[in-house]
Amino acid sequence: MMDDMNCLCLSNFNYLIVIFIICISESYGSSSKDFGHDHLLALAFLRRLDSEGTQKEWLTDIRCKILLAGFVCHLGNELLLSTSSQLTVDFYKSSCPNVLRIVRGEVMIAIKNEMRMAASLLRLHFHDCFVNGCDGSVLLDGSDGEKFALPNINSLRGLEVVDRIKAALENSCPGVVSCADLLTIAARDSVLLSGGPSWKVLLGRRDGLVANKTGADQGLPSPFESLDGIINKFVDVGLGVTDVVALSGAHTIGLARCAMFNNRLFNFSGSGSPDPTMESAMVSDLQALCPLTDDGNKTTVLDRNSTDLFDNHYFKNLLNRKGLLGSDQILFSDSTTTKALVQAYSSNTTLFFADFVKAMIKMGNISPLTGSAGQIRNNCRLLNSS
Repeated sequence: MMDDMNCLCLSNFNYLIVIFIICISESYGSSSKDFGHDHLLALAFLRRLDSEGTQKEWLTDIRCKILLAGFVCHLGNELLLSTSSQLTVDFYKSSCPNVLRIVRGEVMIAIKNEMRMAASLLRLHFHDCFVNGCDGSVLLDGSDGEKFALPNINSLRGLEVVDRIKAALENSCPGVVSCADLLTIAARDSVLLSGGPSWKVLLGRRDGLVANKTGADQGLPSPFESLDGIINKFVDVGLGVTDVVALSGAHTIGLARCAMFNNRLFNFSGSGSPDPTMESAMVSDLQALCPLTDDGNKTTVLDRNSTDLFDNHYFKNLLNRKGLLGSDQILFSDSTTTKALVQAYSSNTTLFFADFVKAMIKMGNISPLTGSAGQIRNNCRLLNSS
């Protein structure tokens, strides 16, 4: 054991940094976080270095390789997870013990009134976390707010439901539960109440003090974007390719406006023809719904033949060229990696649900404000008066 520990003291800092970066990038883009997975990733990389003639004396001992790889990757993941460790499932156990019951009750009422609201609340959480982290900034009013960013204007829904949930929370435990946590819980409940999986929600986020319209314009993935562009935006916030595909599966519920997909119906990429990756009968149906003379505000379901149920049918549609948005169908049409995930999820609901839950938890951990940072807004639309 002493010899193993001594090998860690051998000095080649550049190699240490390279291994650290590889572990971080690979682990963040994968669904596994365990120590064994991490050190095998690093060991595979070290072996590749060896095969390319970059052997170093301190890397020749296989025991050292295993120990070093495992140690460095484990350390890297511990650092990455340090922020999420500030959030806990029982954060409001004493200060607002009924928070989960209150939020779920209001979400149930909202979905009973309009099934589409489940997708709208889930989308609010997504659009919040991708800009400034999960800080409730998407809810702030103001002409320079995120609500007026191009991806959100005239399409962000559920704000009145958030108001009702917040009012109920303030009535029970005033000044305690953040709007950021409210969105996180409501997103989970929206999935569950639509027939999807449940999970324990980490809580303890605080609300941001500023909105970021520019960040929303530039950072939110677009249905017109290339797959590489979408993946890059996920990577920018610490998510990976598996998260792209799993979270896209949220389009198993909800609607989209014609303006979000009519570029695929008539003159795709200047070809004068519809997008060849869209099934012909679907093209005809959508051309009738969304004529060129239309204002683009009519809506249709994102998941044909499985409208309001949170399941894996969305992925089955992609296999049959029935993805509605361009950003949906390219998951199957444009990449071997994402295609394999689409195929796997289409035949394995359990796998999809498991990866979706992991991705939702990771997304919910994007740059939360904790401790004394930010504030707990009394009204999710407005900053507290000083």
